[in-house]
Amino acid sequence: MVALRVDVWSDILCPWCYIGKRNFETALGEFPDRDRVEIRWHSFELDPGMDREPQQTLLERHHRDLGGTIDDARARLAMVSDLAAQAGLAYDLPNAVPVNSFDAHRLTKLGDATVHGDAVRERVMRAYTGERAVLTDPETLVRLGADAGIDAEAVRNMLSGTDFADAVRDDERLAARFGVSGVPTFVFGERYGISGGRPPGDFRRALEQLGSSDPTGATPSSSRP
Repeated sequence: MVALRVDVWSDILCPWCYIGKRNFETALGEFPDRDRVEIRWHSFELDPGMDREPQQTLLERHHRDLGGTIDDARARLAMVSDLAAQAGLAYDLPNAVPVNSFDAHRLTKLGDATVHGDAVRERVMRAYTGERAVLTDPETLVRLGADAGIDAEAVRNMLSGTDFADAVRDDERLAARFGVSGVPTFVFGERYGISGGRPPGDFRRALEQLGSSDPTGATPSSSRP
């Protein structure tokens, strides 16, 4: 059976990406041809230059970057958290710790190489949005990788070198080629895309369109995302 391809760009530090992921999964679970869907996850850093050392909480960062009062910033994060709750996610965004996400993306690539990619992606997103995890701390990444089924020593070895760095950069170059400038971005069959943490119904319609518009099930060219 030929796959229906969905490419997804996301950043672990993006609360909307976790919402989009969960709503997409909900829609996929209701899609009759879900066994034909092949999902390809791609890394994307919203702020590649972000410090590795924690500087401030997400609440403080929102207050600094978006202005208004601290209560305004808290209200913005509460709105996102309410949408997350509707998707079944428990967020603690005011206390989330934004740091450079490059090593966390490398961990997801290690997961993909060891058939634990989905579990790793889920674990690190949950840790950032709800557990105040510092995703540049090596032992935190070792623990999260182990929670997802990856041998702890394999994570330590990856972090001590440059393994999967090229894979992350390749994803980001591919995003630039296809004009992906924000996340989450879901591309269905290389034909059309959906951006943002959309509700499950939007993803369900996109999947239905993908299935009905590709009656031959032709596999997309490997030169595309």
